[in-house]
Amino acid sequence: MTDSLNGLAQQLERFASERDWQPFHSPKNLAAALSVEAAELLEHFQWLTEDQSRALPPEKRDAVGTEIADVLLYLIQLSNALGIDPVAAAQAKLQLNALKYPVDKARGSSKKYDEL
Repeated sequence: MTDSLNGLAQQLERFASERDWQPFHSPKNLAAALSVEAAELLEHFQWLTEDQSRALPPEKRDAVGTEIADVLLYLIQLSNALGIDPVAAAQAKLQLNALKYPVDKARGSSKKYDEL
């Protein structure tokens, strides 16, 4: 992980340890919590138009930022619980996506890779 993610992971570990929360932080529970927080993030965009979603008022943007933080924190905790480096996993996934979505076929298209 990058230094900033490592630092955040260490802060999270200390935070949970001080509260004796590790017994509750199984991969299953963390994945469920991550899903709940992602749904809470999505809720802020429900019923908005594309343009409205791109031009959030400051108070809505702040609320979305809080939900993004919740998603990130649970994702880091889940990564740690499973011993997965999320940055390395993302980099590997980008390489796979580059193969599945070659620029000459995917440029300007929203089609899935098997439809290109």
